[in-house]
Formats: sequence, C-alpha cells, structure tokens
Amino acid sequence: MTAVHRSGTFQLGHRSVRRIGYGAMQLAGPGVFGPPKDPEAAIAVLREVVANGVNHIDTSDFYGPHITNRLIREALAPYPDDLVIVTKIGARRGEDGAWLPAFSPKELTQAVHDNLRNLGLDALDVVNLRAMFDTHHPAEGSIEAPLTALAELQRQGLVRHIGLSNVTAAQVAEGRKICEIVCVQNHYNVAHRADDGLIDMLAEAGIAYVPFFPLGGFSPLQSSTLSDVAQAVGATPMQVALAWLLRRSPNMLLIPGTSSVAHLHENLAAAELVLPDDLMATLDRVAVPAAQ
Repeated sequence: MTAVHRSGTFQLGHRSVRRIGYGAMQLAGPGVFGPPKDPEAAIAVLREVVANGVNHIDTSDFYGPHITNRLIREALAPYPDDLVIVTKIGARRGEDGAWLPAFSPKELTQAVHDNLRNLGLDALDVVNLRAMFDTHHPAEGSIEAPLTALAELQRQGLVRHIGLSNVTAAQVAEGRKICEIVCVQNHYNVAHRADDGLIDMLAEAGIAYVPFFPLGGFSPLQSSTLSDVAQAVGATPMQVALAWLLRRSPNMLLIPGTSSVAHLHENLAAAELVLPDDLMATLDRVAVPAAQ
C-alpha cells in the first residue's frame, strides 16, 4: 500500500472535516435494533475514532432506537471542538424493529428534541431529512412539507445545517429552493452508480455527498473483480471500495461503520491507498451495467 495521504478534507456545514468519517449504525444490536452485546467495546471504538483524528460521525436516534446516540454521549462528551455529529430524522422503529416513516411536523420536531437530549447537545450540527416514500430506496414525492418543518427548527436555533438522505435529484433540486442543503446521503458505490450525475452536480455546487453501503448491492462478478484489484494492490476489498470513492469525486465524504477497533484502523488506512489508473478503469467498467 502506498503511503500517500490523498483524502484531504471537505466542507460540511460550517466546518471542514476529514473525508473519511465514521458511521455509528453498527454500534446498535442486530438489525440496528436494541443494545450491542458489548457496550464497553462500542465505547472503545468511538473513543478510538476520535483519537485517530476523525471529526465527522454519522448517527441517528432511530439506530437502536436511542442506543447509538447515548453511546456517543457516554464515550465522547464533552465533545471535541472540531467534531461534527450528523444525525437523521424522518423515520422511527416499530416494536418489531421495522423501519417506519415519521414525516409529520410533530414527529420531526420530536425527533430533533430526542437527538438533542440523547446526544447531550443544545443544537445539532447537521440534520439529514430522510425521505421515506420507499423505505430503502429513493422514490419521487414532494419533500416540501417536512423540509419546511425542519427549516423552522433551524430558524429556532436547534439545527445548524440541513442535509437530505434517500432522495432523488428532483428532490434535491426542490430542497435547495426551500433552504440551504449542505450534504446528500444516498446509496452509492462502485457497483451502484445511479447517482453519478447528481454527485457531479453537487460537486460543482460545493455540496458534500455521503455514500452509504460501500459494498452493498454487488453481484458475484463485481465482488470477484473488486477482490482481484484488492489483491493486486495489497489491500482489502473494503479498502479498495473506499479508495475508489475518495478518488471518484472531491466532495465525497465517507462514513464506513464498524464495531471493531481493528476494522476501524483498516477503514482509515484506505485514505493512504492509491489506485493506479488502470485499476480504476477496471473498476469503472465493472460498474457500467449497474449505472444503466
């Protein structure tokens, strides 16, 4: 692995953050529901995150629910001055762990207050409104009403910046007419590239793009190619997937999650991985069918 730091930083709200952050979702129990088997291990991971200079943590009060935010508070409060904590609202969990829409002004207001209380904050750095027209995939529908409600909470000083999650390009355009959007968080990786055009548009506008599921939705052929590239550069497939994302666009902010300190170090090491042009082209070709 070539030790050349290439990841740099990008603006997220009013702060500049390292391009590899940390996603806290995996700190909850199985299915992102209930407590972790080992809360002390989860707290150790969070403290190691900050100790390694990561200053962007992604979470939500519907992880658990409430579990990850309380772990973050226990592990890290009082928070470092440069730490940006990004949370999501727009969903809730059923008693069986189901993901359910929670899009009304009352539900969104309650979600913001729940995040504030469980994180121990007076204001949230960034709140992503997650569109829930389809639980797991972007689907068209107006976000004007819920986003207007969130913008009102921003005017009250409870939210500093607003982002969008699980959205289409049309919804991003609609949202930018209502308030400033500082980031978009969608499913995107080397095999799942429906957002290519959106990413380029956001980069031109200086808006961060935060992909989730860096290894999600791969076919066996795509996984095999990724493994071959990883072997060629002496890295893991996950590191290659993250390095590809970093090189894909300068506005890309990554939030790989893990409940393991060892895997955390592997993920952060992807910032030093340089993918040669020929291997980038190999990965790009694999993704072509997924982008159609």
